[in-house]
Order: sequence, then structure tokens, then C-alpha cells
Amino acid sequence: MHKDELLELHGNMVTIMGYFDRQDDIPSSLFDPYRDIDVTPDDVHKSKSEHKHAVFVLGNALANAMSDDEFSEAGRVGKRMKELAEDAEQRI
Repeated sequence: MHKDELLELHGNMVTIMGYFDRQDDIPSSLFDPYRDIDVTPDDVHKSKSEHKHAVFVLGNALANAMSDDEFSEAGRVGKRMKELAEDAEQRI
């Protein structure tokens, strides 16, 4: 995936995060790990690896927001996103 495509995906995922942030039944702290890494789609100067890590961390949070438990499809996606985020973090 090219960096511009990754930035577009990142931006779309942030839009989805905004939807979940407005829901009363989703704790906003769910997205704290993403906010803590301080990489946004607007940070075009940051490396592709940093954006990849951010996408996986955010993907994990989004999947967790949609899952009923860790064994649901979204829960399994969340677990895989967490693994990918950890791998991507090592490459930064």
C-alpha cells in the first residue's frame, strides 16, 4: 500500500472513531491507546511505518468497540490488529 493510500485509510478510520466517540455506550477511553501515539492522518511528515502502526492500533480499538466478546468475529479481528500493531511498533 502506498503512503497516500495509507493516509486515506487512516483518515477514514478516524472518521469512524468519531462516530463511536459520540455513542454513549462506548467508553471514550477505548481510543486512548490511539490518541497516546500522537499520529494523525494530517501528519504527512511522519513515516509510513508510524502511520501503519497508528492504523493497526486504531483498528484494534474499532474492532473492540464493535465486538461483543473476544470470540466474536470483531473480537478476533481486534486481537489480530493488536498483534499487527505490536509488530509495526517494533519496525518504527
